[in-house]
Amino acid sequence: MTKAIMIQGAGSNVGKSMIVAGLARACLRRGLSVAPFKPQNMSNNAAVTVDGGEIGRAQALQARAAGRDPVIDMNPVLLKPETDTGAQVILRGQRFATLRARDYGKRKHELMPAVLDSFHGLARSADLILIEGAGSPAEINLRAGDIANMGFAEAADVPVVLVGDIDRGGVIAQCVGTHAVLSDGDRDRIKAFLINKFRGDISLFDDGLREIVGRTGWASLGVLPWFAEAWRLPAEDILDIASRPGGGIRVAVPRLSRIANFDDLDPLSAHPSVSVEIVMPGHPLPGNADLILIPGSKSTIADLAHFRRQGWDVDLHAHVRRGGRVLGICGGYQMLGRRIIDDIGLEGPPGSVAGLGFLDVTTHMEPAKRLALGTAHHRASGTAVTGYEIHLGTTEGPDCARPWLDLDGRPEGAQSADGRIMGCYLHGLFAADGFRNAFLADLGAPASGVSYDGLVDETLDNLADHLERHMDIDRLLTLAQRIQSRT
Repeated sequence: MTKAIMIQGAGSNVGKSMIVAGLARACLRRGLSVAPFKPQNMSNNAAVTVDGGEIGRAQALQARAAGRDPVIDMNPVLLKPETDTGAQVILRGQRFATLRARDYGKRKHELMPAVLDSFHGLARSADLILIEGAGSPAEINLRAGDIANMGFAEAADVPVVLVGDIDRGGVIAQCVGTHAVLSDGDRDRIKAFLINKFRGDISLFDDGLREIVGRTGWASLGVLPWFAEAWRLPAEDILDIASRPGGGIRVAVPRLSRIANFDDLDPLSAHPSVSVEIVMPGHPLPGNADLILIPGSKSTIADLAHFRRQGWDVDLHAHVRRGGRVLGICGGYQMLGRRIIDDIGLEGPPGSVAGLGFLDVTTHMEPAKRLALGTAHHRASGTAVTGYEIHLGTTEGPDCARPWLDLDGRPEGAQSADGRIMGCYLHGLFAADGFRNAFLADLGAPASGVSYDGLVDETLDNLADHLERHMDIDRLLTLAQRIQSRT
C-alpha cells in the first residue's frame, strides 16, 4: 500500500527541496521504501538519469537520500529557461518543445496525463512518495491548468503540508494569507504546516505558532532551526550558489546569465585549500586567480555575448598572459574555441559567432542532445572519473588532438600546447576525489582526505537527524494518504 504526501511552500525558496531530501533519508532509515516526486520543476541544473533522460538536480539529490537511482518519473516536467520569457520544456526526460511563458501556460494542462503516469509508475516501487510543489499555491492566478501545486494535489488526491520561511520575515502572513486566498477545496487539502529556517530561541515563536493554528485550523509539525550545513549539499538554484572562502588556491567562476549544471563547483568548495569565488556581472575577473573556470550554459552563444559585455574576455586574456590556468566545461568549453556555428538557429538566428579563441577548436550546434552517464580516465594522473554529458553540439579541431580524458573508451576534451587551457564536455568530474586532488595539485594545492561523496551522505544523515529532532515526522506519516489505484 503506497502512501503519498505533498510538501508545498508559502513562497519560493522556502526550503522544500531540502526538507524532502531530509525526509527521504529519515524515512529510509525507518525502513520505508521512499521515492521523491516533483511534477514540474524549473532549473537549468539538470541531472542525467539511469534511464537516459534528464530531471532537476534536486530530485537526483532526493533520490540519493532515498537510496535510489534517479529516473525520469521523479520529475516528469522540467522547464529550462533559455530567455527571460521562454524555456525548453523537458517531458519525461526528453525535449518536448521550446515555449514562451504565455504559450506554456495555455498548454501545460496537456502535460497532466504524463505527469500522473509518472506518479503512478513511481508509486508501484515505493511505500511512500514525497511530492514537492513548485513556487506557492497562493499564486492563484496560475491555478487554472496547474500541474505543479494544488492542480496536481487535486488530480492525484493527495494531502498537503505547507512550509513557511521565517528567515525572510512575515511568516504568519505567509501561512494565514495562503489560507485566505485559497479556494475551499484547496484549503482543505492542507493538513498541516511547518516553519523553516528559524534562527535563535525557538520558544520565542510559540505565540506565532498558536496564531497560525488558530487562524487556519492546520496542525503544526514544528519549527526547523537554520540548518548550517546546507551549503555542503549540491545546490539546485544558482541563487543558492555563493562564494566559499577557504584556502589560498583561488578559483574564479564568472556568473553567466544562463549558467547551467554548476554542480561542478560543489566539490571544489569542499576542498579545504580552495576558495571558490563567484564573479558577478559588473565585476572584473580577479587578477590573482589561480584558475578561471567557465561553467556550463543553457544558451552558449547568448552567454558568450554576456561574457564579452562584462569585459571578462579582456580579463581572461590578461589572466592567460600572466600564466594563469583556464578550464571550460560544456558551454564554457565551447566558448573557449575559435568559432561556434549554429547553421539551423538552435540558439537564435542561424549563423556563427567568434569564440574567445583560446583553444583551436570549432563547435557545430546540432539538434540531437547528448545525454549520457560516463566513466572516464584522466590521462595525466591515471585517476578514474565518473560524470555525465548534457549538451548540444560537437567540438573538433587541432587542440582535440591533445585530449586529457578517455571517456568510455574514446578521447575527450582539448587543451592548449602548454596544457594551461583545457576544456571538456564531462560534468561532475570534480566529485572524484583522486582526480580532484591531482588537478588541484597542479595549482599548488596539497592533497585533501575529503571524500566528497562521503561528505554529501554525511550531510544528508545530519539533515535527517535535524528533522527528527525538530519536526513531527510521525504525524506527517499519519497524514500521508493512500494512493488511489488507477482504473
